[in-house]
Amino acid sequence: MGKDHIGELEELVLLLIVMLKEDAYGLAIRRTLKEQVGRLITIGAIHGTLNRLEKKGFAGSSYSQATEVRGGRSKRIFTITVSGRKALQKSRDVKVNLWMQIPELALK
Repeated sequence: MGKDHIGELEELVLLLIVMLKEDAYGLAIRRTLKEQVGRLITIGAIHGTLNRLEKKGFAGSSYSQATEVRGGRSKRIFTITVSGRKALQKSRDVKVNLWMQIPELALK
């Protein structure tokens, strides 16, 4: 598999990064994944996926300002990169192409 291939969890996490915008940090991604997809993933798996996406160049991160709500701790906020957007588009296009080749399952 090439460097631009993303797995299912990586795809979901990238989609959530785009969806959550400035709130795209580990716990928020985990919570939203549970709410939107019905999957409860450990926080360790979420952080592992985020680190892998960053290493592949599909996501970047920066730290927020410390907040009183979190006891003065900052959050690591993730953003999608241009390469990450391209990987998402490629993943979507491959799946849509396959779906369209199965007439009884094709999107209408």
